[in-house]
Amino acid sequence: MDLPRVATSYVGRRREAAEVRAALRAGQLVTLTGLGGVGKTRLAEAVTAQAARGFAGGAVFIDLTELRDGALLADLVATRSGLHNRSGQPALRLVLNHLRERAALLVLDNCEHVVDEAAAFVSAVLDECPRVAILGTSRQSLGVRGERVLQVQPLAVPPDDADPPLTELARYDAVRLLVERASAILPGFALTPDNRAAVVRICRQLDGLPLAIELAAARLRSLSPWQLADRLSRRLPLLTSSPRTAPERQRTLRATIDWSFSLCSPTEQAVWRRASVFAGTFDLPAAEEVCAGPGLAPDQVLDAVDGLLDKSVLLREGQGEIVRYRMLETIRERGHELLDAAGERPAVSGRHRDWIDRLTAAADTAWAGPEQLRWIVRLRLEQANLRAALEWSLTEPGEAGAVLRIASRLDEYWTFFGHSLECRQWLDRALAATPADHPDRPRALAFCALHSAWVLDLDGAADRLAEADRLAAGAPGELQRALLTYVRALVAQLRTDVSAADLAAEAAAAFRAHGEVRRELHPLWIYGVSSGYRKGEVAEGRRALHRMLELCEARGETRYRAMAQFGLAYLEVERGDAGVAEELARASLRNLMKIGAGSGTAYLLDNLAWIADRKGEHARAATLFGAAASLWQAIGSAPEIAVSGPHRAHKASTLAALGGERFTRAFAAGRGMSGEEAARFALDPAGAGEPAAGARPGSLTGRQWQVAGLVAEGLSNRDIAAKLVISQRTADTHVQNILDRLGFRKRAQIAAWFTEQR
Repeated sequence: MDLPRVATSYVGRRREAAEVRAALRAGQLVTLTGLGGVGKTRLAEAVTAQAARGFAGGAVFIDLTELRDGALLADLVATRSGLHNRSGQPALRLVLNHLRERAALLVLDNCEHVVDEAAAFVSAVLDECPRVAILGTSRQSLGVRGERVLQVQPLAVPPDDADPPLTELARYDAVRLLVERASAILPGFALTPDNRAAVVRICRQLDGLPLAIELAAARLRSLSPWQLADRLSRRLPLLTSSPRTAPERQRTLRATIDWSFSLCSPTEQAVWRRASVFAGTFDLPAAEEVCAGPGLAPDQVLDAVDGLLDKSVLLREGQGEIVRYRMLETIRERGHELLDAAGERPAVSGRHRDWIDRLTAAADTAWAGPEQLRWIVRLRLEQANLRAALEWSLTEPGEAGAVLRIASRLDEYWTFFGHSLECRQWLDRALAATPADHPDRPRALAFCALHSAWVLDLDGAADRLAEADRLAAGAPGELQRALLTYVRALVAQLRTDVSAADLAAEAAAAFRAHGEVRRELHPLWIYGVSSGYRKGEVAEGRRALHRMLELCEARGETRYRAMAQFGLAYLEVERGDAGVAEELARASLRNLMKIGAGSGTAYLLDNLAWIADRKGEHARAATLFGAAASLWQAIGSAPEIAVSGPHRAHKASTLAALGGERFTRAFAAGRGMSGEEAARFALDPAGAGEPAAGARPGSLTGRQWQVAGLVAEGLSNRDIAAKLVISQRTADTHVQNILDRLGFRKRAQIAAWFTEQR
């Protein structure tokens, strides 16, 4: 479940939230509309937090402000849903396949700038995924058939002709918001007989607009409520005098933002303008690199950021040990306008791209080493900024060459998280926009071919390899030749061509001769698996994979280490010791879990199913086959394609040993597991059993069955959390999902059902 972390408390909107929750039904689209700053996102966040547990398939919240190109909307949804595209199919198809059988809530926030793409995406989901509910926020409706549009109004303020007593003022949400935000700035601030009239006046002047109230409340650090009300009454009429064609509340909000800007220091104004080029979130070092420039030194940026945080222009978001910042979209839009008015957009966007260039270069250099995990976290946080930098480079005249350089880096990162198709698209666009003699073109073509191979477009890979050969005129540099040979080895392996081993051995030797340890690793894997499994040279295959493992361990590398362990387990289960294979596969899975699982988890769960079959643990094997099936679907692939031979053989053996009914029951239990539950089951040597006899196939996942048993024992959710070493919130969610799946309303019904099934 991917839900936003809200930094401040939510005030009011109880009636609206209840109305939205009531409108959200399976196959239903609800769109919250209203002007910028009216509180659509906060209402959507609150509703999602309240309604998520009612959807057995979970909820996913996607902030579309990260996108500059609407064509990547489905890719962003896939990423937020934990999907890793390892096929050539469009991301939309991957998402639809994932959601088709799920009762899930999908929240699309800030659709207005990609409204056409959002409408097409939503229509496809509603057509093919009948159990999915969609909540959107946009300044305009999506125009999709069956859409229910709910207009989000400003917060309630006391009417002009009313003078409610002090005790009743808190009933008005605008007043509550102002008082709460003021008390966060000034502990002890409260609504009193002395300031009540000023507070009401402020709320009325700002038309109850939440963003305007938050910006104004930040000024109560230095002004009294009466001073603030007086300044607003003098300032806002001047600012709202133009343009007269805009709706009155929109002019009020714009005027409040401009007033807030006018009260910033020159350095704060510069950082406000320049920070608007960031997509998603950013940290202080990034701000120092991008926002510093004419009239602003890097060491001045921190003070400016502090000032903008105080004024609610920037919002603080904690991400582990590093604090990150973001702008609300309405404030970012005004920053863009101010940046253009100052004539700074090209220079600042260029610095943003150059920052991404340096960041990806540093990550690429350190990739195959002990800092890999840190870089993975960092790159995932900067994915939106990476996309923004690539898009700017492709649309700014003369800058497309930077995309050849940037997108050719970190091929393992793009691949591991299922972005190979996207990376190939960036490279193809850059190749089309740069001259044929650009020096980075041959290398970019090689990596474009590599990503084509990873999404199983083997003909496309061959075409790009051929173009790279033509550019080299038959005499490429040795490392470029090794790179092309490596890609050919991968293509050959995917075609099940026996030439894969020889090509991989040639590439590995060339990289080794030049000290390119990172580039040697994957060719070693191709050679080890191809020679050991396909050619029957098991000892030779083991030697190659052990060398790969030793190189990874010496460098503190994690991703390729997991691959080497999987490769050895792959050989051992078929040609060696099943116990050794199991130890290797579990070690590989543990390493993958460190870096965020990824597409390799499907291979490992399937591999562990083969091992369980070979050991005679057939119920466990069937459960693992079921768990793997969900993950194969999540990466857009199938074991019949990726690991055809051993998968078919061991699945048939497991089915024969169990019989159809027992196999189906165990397979369904595995398929119903979440990725986290499947990994725990696979890593638990004692988890070899099958669901209790009589349990309805697919009714509960393995973990839910366990929780149901603890409910039957009389344990509270807190006791269940302590026993299973999970959070109480997770235990609450498990119990609620069990109630939903079984159609019950009370815990006693779970206990009775479990006792009967057992």
